[in-house]
Amino acid sequence: MSFTLASASPRRRQLLAHVGLEPPVVPSHVDETPRPGEPPVAYALRVAEDKARACPAAGPVLAADTVVDLDDTICGKAADEAEARAMLARLSGQTHLVHTAVVLRDVAGDTRSLVVSTRVRFRSLTEAEIARYVAGGEPMDKAGAYGIQGEGGALVAWVEGSYTNVVGLPLEETLELLAQGGLR
Repeated sequence: MSFTLASASPRRRQLLAHVGLEPPVVPSHVDETPRPGEPPVAYALRVAEDKARACPAAGPVLAADTVVDLDDTICGKAADEAEARAMLARLSGQTHLVHTAVVLRDVAGDTRSLVVSTRVRFRSLTEAEIARYVAGGEPMDKAGAYGIQGEGGALVAWVEGSYTNVVGLPLEETLELLAQGGLR
């Protein structure tokens, strides 16, 4: 049995392809606006569940949402370069968490879910480093305004936990979730 990936993220598709999984992709379009006072983990889980439920595919659906959490504050996708620079300046020299919620919806509409959290420490960054990175365009479609798998990896001092989680999909845990759902 196969599943549909309810995500437009090329990084999630690439991670799954690395382990031989190339599901059809049917992105779900849901409101990703955080609710007032919503904690980062609850936010990621709610959005991933909404994506799984909103996907029109008839069979099993895998959905995910990744959020960067700095001191219990959600650092989402930057709206513009100024916001990306400000976000990276806040992350500079700090340790933050990256949470990815993964939801598997079965054919009956029931869901299984998990959340994986990884600690990430940024180097202390200069304004020039931040400006150069933002000017390259990489931060614009990523939670926390950086992509660890690209040039943004040079901003990171260390990672404690799942590297693939920071990329956007915790592979080990996702494969286990798929196995529990009879899809692996």
